Amino acid sequence: MSMVVYRCQDSLESIFTAIFRAYEEKRNHEETMLCLTDDPIFFAEDIAVSPDAEKTHRVMNTLKRRFGTDNYLSLCMALASEDQEKAQAVYRTVVSGLRRGCRQGQLFDNLADRDVHKAFALARSVSTEVGHQKQFLRFQELDNGLLYSRIGPKYDVLVFIMPHFADRLPIENFVIYDEKRSLFGIHPAQKEWYFFRGEDGDKVTVPGLSEDEMTYQELFRQFCHTITIEGRRNAQLQKGMLPLRFREYMVEFQ
Repeated sequence: MSMVVYRCQDSLESIFTAIFRAYEEKRNHEETMLCLTDDPIFFAEDIAVSPDAEKTHRVMNTLKRRFGTDNYLSLCMALASEDQEKAQAVYRTVVSGLRRGCRQGQLFDNLADRDVHKAFALARSVSTEVGHQKQFLRFQELDNGLLYSRIGPKYDVLVFIMPHFADRLPIENFVIYDEKRSLFGIHPAQKEWYFFRGEDGDKVTVPGLSEDEMTYQELFRQFCHTITIEGRRNAQLQKGMLPLRFREYMVEFQ
């Protein structure tokens, strides 16, 4: 039997649609691959996958029901990585979990499996990035009262960050801009947040900072400078606790 290759877009919707089709079409999972690249695979049947909302939701519901919300979230985090093999790793992890009859919290128990281990490692790496962004993200108040933050995460994690701040700032109008992906997370006060993607996002004009914001930023920088003890400065430790790539987005380092 020849290999079947589902050519997916780099999106959760496309990958979940491919997983649904693999089961719907009763494919031999040992001879099925989910691929994000256009690299040729000889003697294989290529199938282009277009995202399908209904099939995506059916897969989402099945994963939550069979494996639990935490394991489902881990799979989503794995798909937020930049790894080109993530689709296959997640697909094979789902196949393994369903075969073994895994219940809630058991999906990643079989780390001896290469694909399960890879999906677990990708999810852990993305989870770490989400935690860093929650800690190091800085909002600035603009002239119009809007809270604005610019970030540049390693992975596509804005979807995991927005609920955190929406829960903590429900009465605020705020925007988080992922400049690497031209993606805006927009939260109107006391309403549901949503995304806006634009290739020219870096050309969007952002109003100036409010007077109070400039005052408090200066006070905060002075505070950080004042509490520094030169004799105990440890640049290497600081880099480990606060990687350099975050500093261009943080007020205290500007």
